[in-house]
Amino acid sequence: MAEEKKGFFRRLVSGLTKTRQNIVSGLDSLFHGFSSIDEEFYEELEEILIMGDLGVKATYAILDDLREKVKEQHIKEPADCKQLLIDSIKAQMQIGETAYEFENRKSVVLVIGVNGVGKTTTIGKLAGKLRSDGKKVVIAAADTFRAAAGDQLKEWADRANAEFIGGQEGSDPAAVVYDAVAAAKARKADVLLCDTAGRLHNKKNLMEELKKINRVIEREYPDAYRETLVVLDGTTGQNALSQAKQFAEAAEITGIVLTKMDGTAKGGIVVAIQSELGIPVKYIGVGETIDDLQKFDPDDFVNALFTADSHEEDGEEE
Repeated sequence: MAEEKKGFFRRLVSGLTKTRQNIVSGLDSLFHGFSSIDEEFYEELEEILIMGDLGVKATYAILDDLREKVKEQHIKEPADCKQLLIDSIKAQMQIGETAYEFENRKSVVLVIGVNGVGKTTTIGKLAGKLRSDGKKVVIAAADTFRAAAGDQLKEWADRANAEFIGGQEGSDPAAVVYDAVAAAKARKADVLLCDTAGRLHNKKNLMEELKKINRVIEREYPDAYRETLVVLDGTTGQNALSQAKQFAEAAEITGIVLTKMDGTAKGGIVVAIQSELGIPVKYIGVGETIDDLQKFDPDDFVNALFTADSHEEDGEEE
């Protein structure tokens, strides 16, 4: 397990290279270019963080925290506040003790996300992880509007050795969930993973559909623990944040999965999402293989972001 985590950290360091170039190189020149910590220093820092996709709210919170600590600790040298900045960014992203409660309970996990963000793949990888922990998993293909979604999901279910419940293309998603709940109960499944619709352009329909699905689960499976994850594509930066906001209006989101974090310069969006929405990023994906989806660890993420390039030689190892 420790080895897997170490390998993932290396991939994270490697995957965040562009984000690091986007944010950290600017910070380094700031810390070394200024001889004192003055208003201009803070303004420059604010610009680097906002341009690095950390979002306005998180940036202000980080700066307020930094100003306070600089004052308290009587710090005079810009270079001496780098670690304070790192700690302050970490503090913005803590996700709480109960973030993965669903893994230990009999649960239903709804997974939402627009097409193309890696939603189906995420469900497949999540199923694989749960299965390797010895859990019984049922997967419901309740995104019935996209022809290929069911086939792709079925492939993942077979690979993960999970039970698969699908419906006809265009059939009622709530009916698929109804069948899947019956299957989950009959097989005494630990986790039911539901792939649900990802159409944001008509939010009213989406809301109605999710309400209907939720009613079915509440009626048929009242004792199941509930989790609703929204999958976002990390490469889209601020667009991912606005998608998350819209989904949060349509459903009670309990967590975020950020995919495609390898090779994007917009990795700072992780900080923005947690700060702006108060919804924790729970999983992060940095590649194609099943091990490339991991639980999000804020400390690891920030450490990987600020890890010097000298650590990257071994970053390509699988």
